[in-house]
Amino acid sequence: MASSQRARHIGPPDGGWGWMIVAGCFLVTICTRAVTRCISIFFVEFQAYFGQDYARTAWIHSIVDCATMLCAPLGSLISNHVSCQVGIMLGGLLASSGLILSSFATSLEHLYLSLGVLTGLGFALCYSPAIAMVGKYFNKKKALAYGIAMSGSGIGTFILAPVVQLLIEQFSWRGALLILGGFVLNLCVCGALMRPISLKEDRKTVPEFLEQDRVPETEKQDLKQMSVCSPLIKVWSRDCLCYCSQKEYDFLLMPGFMVLAVSVLFMAYGCSPLFVYLVPYALSVGVSHHQAAFLMSILGVIDIIGNITFGWLTDRRCLKKHRYFCYLFAVGMDGLCCLFLPVLQNFPLLVPFSFTFGYFDGAYVTLIPVMTADVVGTSSLSSALGVVYFLHAIPYLVSPPVAGWLVDTTGSYTASFLLCGFSMIFSSTLLCFARLAKKIKRTHLRSLTSDTGMKQHMWTNGAIAYSVTAELDQKDVEFLSVDTNSCSKR
Repeated sequence: MASSQRARHIGPPDGGWGWMIVAGCFLVTICTRAVTRCISIFFVEFQAYFGQDYARTAWIHSIVDCATMLCAPLGSLISNHVSCQVGIMLGGLLASSGLILSSFATSLEHLYLSLGVLTGLGFALCYSPAIAMVGKYFNKKKALAYGIAMSGSGIGTFILAPVVQLLIEQFSWRGALLILGGFVLNLCVCGALMRPISLKEDRKTVPEFLEQDRVPETEKQDLKQMSVCSPLIKVWSRDCLCYCSQKEYDFLLMPGFMVLAVSVLFMAYGCSPLFVYLVPYALSVGVSHHQAAFLMSILGVIDIIGNITFGWLTDRRCLKKHRYFCYLFAVGMDGLCCLFLPVLQNFPLLVPFSFTFGYFDGAYVTLIPVMTADVVGTSSLSSALGVVYFLHAIPYLVSPPVAGWLVDTTGSYTASFLLCGFSMIFSSTLLCFARLAKKIKRTHLRSLTSDTGMKQHMWTNGAIAYSVTAELDQKDVEFLSVDTNSCSKR
């Protein structure tokens, strides 16, 4: 795990041990995102056992999601400065402890802390570092690798949804949480697979004297005149921590990343409540418990297909340049699905919804790290993903309780699902207008550049010729006009 033991490559190997990294990330997404989705199956059980309304019960799921995304920068920090392996193993222990403690809960507040904060913190230390490792090992096949890795969320949902329902029936919700706590310990195994890699572009972001594990001559002279502790503080605090913190997050000022960040806020608000309320909504329209869990399974299976097929398609030469529009199309289609959900009142109509929503959900989830890498580059990918998932935190925290409050107030799910749909459509529209504005600006600049490059004005007077390009500023033009007038008077 030390930097000297890391495999060094000029560029991403696009294979080899990278496929083991994909397998490890695949298992991480099963143990984190799939387990988080399956918490919605416990929603009805928690509500019945504790006798609380929709809004208060929804805080459990929202706190898990919020803590996972809010602490994502912490996971990136540990991965960058300690080790990805250490971060994921530590996260696995915390998440497992949170689920086990939740099985002994006596109140919703207990679940807020154990299942919400502790489990969410553990997931945060695992999720973004594992995803960033895939981006370091792949370049040409990046979208396909992410598609396979992120499909763990769908496969896990497909398998775990009916299994969790069966566990609840056999062992109650307490026994089901206890078993899930043991299952999540597999994150420690996933962390062991994450072999660090050092790329050429990574070394460009580190000061030369830190990369070579030495101090320059000027620093050596200072060390001779100072005590042992003082130069260590001087070297590492000033040159390492300050420099790295500035360089790691300089992408925050990129216009492309800022637009993506704002879009992510609205997208996250729209997608979160559906995974919380799909099962309760299905039960409210007369669907059985097993059929409602089966809807989550369908959503998970089609999510897998969306992950892999969209990843493979966007790696093709014809679509690789259009990943941006593929992403906003997928987000917009999920928004449309949410708008039509209130009119689907029985199981045969809810099945096509699960197919459609699941496919496009898998599609845009796969493209989030790919787009982030395209915007900020591979060297800043871990930190950028930490920020992107951090931006999911507030919408994930707020949207399920707000949706639950709307259900309690209006007595139906219509307002909640419409708000989710419009939020995702706005996210897609914002990206579309941003890209169109950028394209128009680029075209305008190219036209100006071509015009200024081709135009050249000539002033002649006898044997003297003045050749002036159009890039001269106004003062130079006025000076030349005065000079030509004086020559004409002579």
